Amino acid sequence: MGLYDRYLSARLRLADAPLPEQVALVITERDLLEPGAYDTLTDLFAWAFDYGAARVTVSVSVLDADAIPTLRTSLESLDVPRKMAIRGPDDDTPADAPVQVAIGLGGREEFATAVRGVAEAVEDGDLAPEDIDEETIEDRLLFPEAPDLLIKTGAERLSDFMIWQSVYSELYFTDVNWRDFRKREYLRALREYQDRQRRFGR
Repeated sequence: MGLYDRYLSARLRLADAPLPEQVALVITERDLLEPGAYDTLTDLFAWAFDYGAARVTVSVSVLDADAIPTLRTSLESLDVPRKMAIRGPDDDTPADAPVQVAIGLGGREEFATAVRGVAEAVEDGDLAPEDIDEETIEDRLLFPEAPDLLIKTGAERLSDFMIWQSVYSELYFTDVNWRDFRKREYLRALREYQDRQRRFGR
């Protein structure tokens, strides 16, 4: 760890402000084609848990759905520090693991599937319309946990991921591409998170 990284680390640990327990990262299929991309991802998981995260969720957006099986195989072979759950467009079981990965799964698609499940429950008589609330929807999302901090690399724009869950998340955009993402970039994201006053829509 370089001198600047040690400085950032010390400030994080000495600050009288919480660190995020739920961290989300948005990258692309193209990012994972870069040399060392999977090593950086493994490092990110380690950094996150070292700095207090209980759960890390990664979204890999894809342009070609045919690439999903290959990406899934590569991700399943990673040596991750905690149990991992991977979900794609054809999965219907919510992820429940400290490391979660979405491949080619858009937030609108995830939300539409959850709503469809609610409608089917009402039609089957298992759920009364007046009993539908936010928790009803969240229970049917593949990634029900709301991230405290969502990191987007490479561009300052939102993506179609966790559109329900991230409504009150702190968003951190960095123009650093994934191939150049290092520990100091993650520590900078944590520092900015600590400097913000979360309002949760209030």
